[in-house]
Amino acid sequence: MSAGSAAATGRPGHAATAGLGEAGLGGGPEEKRRFRGRWRVLTGVAAVAAAAVVVTAVWLSGPSSPGRGTGAVQIATGTVTRGTLVSRTAVNATLGYAGSYSVVNQVQGTYTTLPEVGRVIRDGQGLYRVNRAPVVLLYGRVPASRALSQGMRGPDVRQLNHDLVALGYADRADIAGLGWGYFGWDTKYAVQRLQARLGVLQTGTMGLGQVVFLPVPATLGGPAAPGSPALTGTSTARLVTIGLAAAQQSYVRAGDKVTITLPDLRTTPGVVTSVGTVATQSPGSVGATIPVQVKMLDPAAAAGLDQAPVQVLITTVQVHNALAVPVTALLATASGGYRVEVVGPAGHHHLVPVTLGLFDDAAGLVEVTGPGLRAGQKVVETQT
Repeated sequence: MSAGSAAATGRPGHAATAGLGEAGLGGGPEEKRRFRGRWRVLTGVAAVAAAAVVVTAVWLSGPSSPGRGTGAVQIATGTVTRGTLVSRTAVNATLGYAGSYSVVNQVQGTYTTLPEVGRVIRDGQGLYRVNRAPVVLLYGRVPASRALSQGMRGPDVRQLNHDLVALGYADRADIAGLGWGYFGWDTKYAVQRLQARLGVLQTGTMGLGQVVFLPVPATLGGPAAPGSPALTGTSTARLVTIGLAAAQQSYVRAGDKVTITLPDLRTTPGVVTSVGTVATQSPGSVGATIPVQVKMLDPAAAAGLDQAPVQVLITTVQVHNALAVPVTALLATASGGYRVEVVGPAGHHHLVPVTLGLFDDAAGLVEVTGPGLRAGQKVVETQT
């Protein structure tokens, strides 16, 4: 082997590749073929790029490339960059809806109508019917515990007034004039308007059980007794739930950006909203897990999906101010190490031994350290 060259070997199944010395690429056809056959190193996990790879083309011809003759050879080069490299790992998760609510019936009678599974019920709409009379959903945190009529005050009246204004049955200024927590004439009139729309007797009072305040299971035709469960429901917000291995708890924090892979392999962005602190172990599971919740930034991407298996890419390692080269610039050596081929200012090529660090697979970059290697230099990439 000449003093100006170094040997490089690929993985099993790959042809050996001749390295390039200080004097240039060599002159014969065999060297050119071996140069074009440099193997490609692919490893690492999915990641997010910190710096883009700038790919250029360098034309080498007779006078500027000793030993190459008069022919022209095109080689691709990438740029040595400095920035942040990120490594991610995919974890299994479930796409569903946020929240879980129980609706307790307060009306005596028989269930005559129940909503089908998956139906979306909004503020002011009927949840179900008992003896053919609708039980209406209104938004609020205070559960219905009494009949509401003119002259009454309280937090349940306050949330009723807010709902009536939101639905357009009452005027905000009129309600606020007497106080949000007071059931006055304007509230009574608004209740009558709501009852008219529902097609029930317009009494102007809200009987116990005629309205449910909560964003539970019953059987159609079964008995409807006060205190019995009627429906179970959720909010309409899409939520991804991860059972994260307890050992990976330190990897995620609320506010982290993630990538969600849907069952049809489409990807959509999300953000971590909460990370549990108590680890639990389900029967048959391997190791304890903590609950992690992810909000979808584009809920429409999950249209028609419920309790669907998905994958979420979470950040596991992050390196700042890292010197990086394209993965395709790596050359394996016979001793098991790696080198990169640097293109000098005058077009001369030389090999630099490098030590590998973090692989940023999504960007096609790998962290490296090597003597004389610096950001902005050009390195030769394998042509595919």
